[in-house]
Amino acid sequence: MQNTMEIYLDNASTTRVSPEAARAALEIMTENYGNPSSSHTMGRVAKSALDTARDQLANALGASDPGEIFFTSGGTESDNWAILAGAESMRRRGRHIISSMAEHDAVRKAVDELESRGFEVTRLVPEDDGSISVRSVAEALREDTILVSLMMVNNETGAITDIAAIAGEIKNSGSPALLHTDAIQAFLKVPFSAKTLGVDLISVSGHKIHAPKGVGALYVRRGLKLAPIIFGGGQERGYRSGTEGLPQICAFGEAVRTGRELMEQSIEHMNSLRQLAIRRLTSENPDLMVIGGGAPHIISLSLPGYRSEVLMNFLEAKGIYISKSSACKRGARSHVLEAMGLKNEIIDGAIRVSLSRYTTREEIEIFCDAIKQARESLFRSPR
Repeated sequence: MQNTMEIYLDNASTTRVSPEAARAALEIMTENYGNPSSSHTMGRVAKSALDTARDQLANALGASDPGEIFFTSGGTESDNWAILAGAESMRRRGRHIISSMAEHDAVRKAVDELESRGFEVTRLVPEDDGSISVRSVAEALREDTILVSLMMVNNETGAITDIAAIAGEIKNSGSPALLHTDAIQAFLKVPFSAKTLGVDLISVSGHKIHAPKGVGALYVRRGLKLAPIIFGGGQERGYRSGTEGLPQICAFGEAVRTGRELMEQSIEHMNSLRQLAIRRLTSENPDLMVIGGGAPHIISLSLPGYRSEVLMNFLEAKGIYISKSSACKRGARSHVLEAMGLKNEIIDGAIRVSLSRYTTREEIEIFCDAIKQARESLFRSPR
């Protein structure tokens, strides 16, 4: 099968903006461009659009109240705010934090910062698929534990951590610890609800769900008070100052609305393509390994003995775009796969393929053909 088109299979890094989201942004930029803080008619129209987007996020996240949703510049800010402000808000009750060795750098480096401020951090070792077990959290809990921060869907392996069960364990233990989950790879891909998860803080991001880059949100459980990390004019009810990026926010809201409507069929579609890819890849390529798994949109695999950079270049020459691990790593070896205890030759041959609702069966077939061609034509390093 000859490929004459570009095939984008790096949706865990970022997604194409949906037509609905693009139209929403354009309308705010060119028609309803008032400042939501202004009291005149155009300001009130803008404020109404902001409220609508907040309602859309609240409904999709299963929040009890739209007031639990705060817009941010993206997932990194949401993670940083939740972790830094969450820990500081609990400082009088202890200084022990639980996270894991498999978190995104937006969490890892925020936790490192807290450690430099005198907090004590327990970094849990992931399971064989990259998830974090309920048992390991239970064993790490202490009387002075004040914050637990764990990713719901691992951004490199697609492994799913049972956040609801961890929330139950924290509650049953009597611990006062806040629970934060980075749900950036889970949102609209793995069903969950803030009401049933039992968490205090949830981070989500727009550009992972077909909204533009530069917008995200943080769910803050009603009654929980976080200190702001950005000061100024008092926007976002005084917690996140700065004129709201309304074009991105409204696009985010529309992406959430359409994504929620299409969620069931999108999950089914991505799961079907994921299973197709795994069947073909494992049957046609001896020694190929599928790493982790669980989420419908992420396939982490390795061809031991082949360099991931070489595989990526081979595929890119055919118009196929994938990634080595997290796009934020910029060539560094995956800390997630290292934490899972995988051999160097497996890590060095690992690539991540990630799907969206726009991915087609034809694209997956072409990708599988290309992997087989790469295995047969590229030089394999001696073991």
